[in-house]
This record gives sequence, C-alpha cells and structure tokens, in this order.
Amino acid sequence: MGNGRVTIGLYNSYDANKFREPHRRAIARTGDIAMAYGMNLVLFGFPIPEDCRTPRQIADWVAGTTSIGRHGDYFVELASEGRFSTFPYPSKGFPPQLGEPILTTSRPEKNKETDLGEVVRQIKEGRSVLLIFGLGPHGVPKSAASIPKYNMDITGGGYSLETCTAIGAVCGAIHALIGQ
Repeated sequence: MGNGRVTIGLYNSYDANKFREPHRRAIARTGDIAMAYGMNLVLFGFPIPEDCRTPRQIADWVAGTTSIGRHGDYFVELASEGRFSTFPYPSKGFPPQLGEPILTTSRPEKNKETDLGEVVRQIKEGRSVLLIFGLGPHGVPKSAASIPKYNMDITGGGYSLETCTAIGAVCGAIHALIGQ
C-alpha cells in the first residue's frame, strides 16, 4: 500500500474581501513547500479576483508579482500538475476528498490532541490528511477550528509559531519521517 496524500490547507483569517500582500507571500511560500515535499495546496476563504477562474490562472496571477520560489515558478508548476485548489470557508466540514482534517495549533484541545508520529503513521497506512494552518494574527476562528477531530502542536510545548515557520516545521518533519 502506498502513502496517503498530504494537503496543506491555508485558512484565510486576514481579510475576506481584499487580497493583501501577506496573502500573496504566504501562498507563494507554501507553494514552494508543497512542491519540495510532494504535497498539495488548498486555500480556504481567499478573496481571489473573479477573472482568475482556474487554479493555473490564480497561480499565474500570484506568481506575476513575487520573487519567491523562482518568481513563482514552483507555485505555477504545482497548479499545472493539478495539486492546487481553492474553496470557500467551510461551514459544516472541510471537503472530504482532501483527507482527514488536522488543525495545526499551539493550543490543541486535550480530547483532540495528536502528535507527529500518529499523523505520519496514518499517512504511511495510506490515509490522506489535510493540515490546516491559520493565516492571520488570530489563526483559525473557533467555528472552523472546532471541525477537525484532531489537533497537533508541532512544538510539543505550546509555542506559537509564525504561519510560514509552522508550515515549514510541520511539512519538513512529516516529509523526513515518511522517508524513514
């Protein structure tokens, strides 16, 4: 049996109405991580312009104004391979085709807490996972944070990390352990 799929989910909690520079930087950086580690990328609740209708058009638009990842080439490649998608904010649940949702947080709920080893075990057993990262000063709002049945603190000590730092730590650790 092969490994399950890993999808990085960015949940927009900055501005739901206007696309801002922090959106652009985080998407470009996360696209690089996804390409480097063979993962997928999905956005939740991002204010994408209406004239960008396909994942490739969105990637071209974001890449056109960044120097990150060979000027966005990695992100465009990710979209071209069908490994990038967008969704509205979830109301009752995250799309099941993306895998088991796991909220990455420095404050996991005790009854939902899981660890890196368990997540990697699930992936190695062929189950797909959706790693949810909040993009914004307050992370994922409580309404959406309550949806996943698993929460994971990558530091194991409740340390709050900046979003892109957390993405690199979680995805790098998973990639390294899957290879063992």
